[in-house]
Amino acid sequence: MTHKTNQDEVLLDRWGRTGDDAFTVTAHWPRTHAFYVSRHGLHDPLLLSETIRQTLPLISHGAYEVPLGHQLLWHDFHWSLAPEALAVDDGAAEIELRITCPDVAYRRTRAAAITMHVEALRDGTPLATARTRFAIQDRAIYERLRGRYADIAEANARAIPLAPPAPAGPVGRDRFDDVVLSGTDSANRWQLRADTAHPVLFDHPVDHAPGMLLLEAARQSAEAMAHPRPSVVVGMDSVFTRYVELDSPCWFLAESLPDDLTGRTRVRVVAEQNDAVAYSCVVTLADAPAS
Repeated sequence: MTHKTNQDEVLLDRWGRTGDDAFTVTAHWPRTHAFYVSRHGLHDPLLLSETIRQTLPLISHGAYEVPLGHQLLWHDFHWSLAPEALAVDDGAAEIELRITCPDVAYRRTRAAAITMHVEALRDGTPLATARTRFAIQDRAIYERLRGRYADIAEANARAIPLAPPAPAGPVGRDRFDDVVLSGTDSANRWQLRADTAHPVLFDHPVDHAPGMLLLEAARQSAEAMAHPRPSVVVGMDSVFTRYVELDSPCWFLAESLPDDLTGRTRVRVVAEQNDAVAYSCVVTLADAPAS
């Protein structure tokens, strides 16, 4: 129901309907996580992204009767959060997602696209707001649109060799295994590292780069632009334009934007593959709290 194979990676605990196209989902964030690592005394902000990502299939299958095996395609994903609500304490963090789906498109009797608004609270305290839209395709249509790329085994067999990882520290990572970028001769350009053996980002075999990998690459690009200033991501505005394939290089380019009205840093990140934009994101960062 969450499109995860490893049960230990499922963050959602329970859900229920609260009205027409309205739902509540409860999640728990572990105090420590192997990939979404706490830094600066804060839970990883991308735990929010993964939590919401898991609700997409949950609500689709559980509330809108989308059959298992159908494919979910992200169109866009926007969120902002209050970093003070990320503080790590002695136990797991209980997260409540209040979800409304104000725009559901149907193909015959099944949902074909859903817009989701999310208000996230931690122990009753406002944590974040988010909006996303995604499409739903049955397997036959998906295979027809994807052609030879729909074959998961073949797509993985054609995956290009991993380039060496960029230095871990500047991209906000402690382990080279979790670096999803490879450096180039330009300080603001990287090659995507799609490690199909990564136990979290590639929880199960897929035929293209997962959306969470692209979000992580955008985050790491923005962290590198902010380095050496300690920063925490407090917002991401993502647009998914094309699939990122595994068989050709994908390049991430970052540029600084003017600060937002509160003085927070903004970085625009664009992913290009085969001379076309596949993904773009504006990442907002705040100064990390003093340790």
